[in-house]
Amino acid sequence: MIHYIIDGNNLIGKIPSLKNLPDKEASRQKLAIMLERYFHKKKVKLSLHFDGFENQPIKVSGLKIHYSQNRPADEKIKKEIEGIKSRSSVTVVSSDLEIISYAKVCGCNVIKSEEFYNQMMIQNKNSKDEEKPSDFNSDEFKKLFGIE
Repeated sequence: MIHYIIDGNNLIGKIPSLKNLPDKEASRQKLAIMLERYFHKKKVKLSLHFDGFENQPIKVSGLKIHYSQNRPADEKIKKEIEGIKSRSSVTVVSSDLEIISYAKVCGCNVIKSEEFYNQMMIQNKNSKDEEKPSDFNSDEFKKLFGIE
């Protein structure tokens, strides 16, 4: 199973709709929801790391949220990587150069936060396209339902 370890504050900084929100709790909540939607029906393990303390519980399924308390989230991310035996199945999402270097040395895959965000937007666009009816013909619809 693929395990994603996500540097939450770093990813928020790459998402225009989140980085400018005045309330960091709202940014965290919206990011968690975005991730929940992105990974819906995918068999992955998700760890989302934030700096600081939990102020409001974030309720999303399939996502383990870690708060660093009085330490930097980078330390918690590194500690989580250290505790995983099969690091080749780990993908770290961050643009922090120290985290990227550490993850690569440990044998993890790395996706920069901006690239990951672009992947999320592409999937979101594709799923919206799939929801739209294709080639809707109003004349055929009217004939089918006897509407003139």
